[in-house]
Amino acid sequence: IGTIIKPSVGLTPQATADLIKTLCEAGLDFIKDDELQSNSPHSPLEERVKAVMTVVNDHAERTGKKVMIAFNITGDLDDMRRGHDIVLENGGTCVMVNLSSVGLAGVIELRRHSQLPIHGHRAGWGMFSRHSLLGMEYPAFQKFFRVAGVDHLHVNGLRNKFCESDTSVIASARACLTPMPGIGAVVMPVFSSGQSARQAPDTYRELGSADLLYLAGGGILAHPAGPAAGVKALQQAWEAALSSIPLSDYAATCPELAAELERFGS
Repeated sequence: IGTIIKPSVGLTPQATADLIKTLCEAGLDFIKDDELQSNSPHSPLEERVKAVMTVVNDHAERTGKKVMIAFNITGDLDDMRRGHDIVLENGGTCVMVNLSSVGLAGVIELRRHSQLPIHGHRAGWGMFSRHSLLGMEYPAFQKFFRVAGVDHLHVNGLRNKFCESDTSVIASARACLTPMPGIGAVVMPVFSSGQSARQAPDTYRELGSADLLYLAGGGILAHPAGPAAGVKALQQAWEAALSSIPLSDYAATCPELAAELERFGS
């Protein structure tokens, strides 16, 4: 279970780190940069990495759990290599790139250099899929970047805020979990876009697997009782999903989940 920090709206590196401290203490597993935020004047990558990893490393030292942060290092080849090295030197465990922005050659070169997992964001994929006579479906698109060496791939989410159908989203996620001849390894599908506790049971039932990243921005950060309660609500939702218990029944003894369900309606 993870979330997305939106420093592109103006958060400083320290403000980002302060929020990540709250999320680490709440028990979150994964946090990623926004696809719009890489190396900006108000939040330079090196400053952000150092501030955030100070918090993450301290939390790991105290608890034994190191939250994975996917830092967006999207840029030209030198930028990505430099960004990767900054993340690695500060104890980071993941880097992120916008796949369509850097292209296949960029991902291949980063994979050759990288000692860390690569989180692949599909920002811009809509231009390949908005018309049936143009582009390609995502089950084809994802194959190229799997061959290039990406470890996580975004697949959108059920009842998302974009134009894609739930059927297409699940087909994309299943494709990511299907071994490819000559490669064998699968990649982890990343569900995001308007996700909250509401979609957890359907996601698990339709995919038939819990091998996924489930990212909720507002679904965690906009919880009425704050981000920590948002994390707990998502954990409770997935506990219910894995146990085949209706959310409304599980929420009867889980106040965080109950508040989440009320906040995000039906």
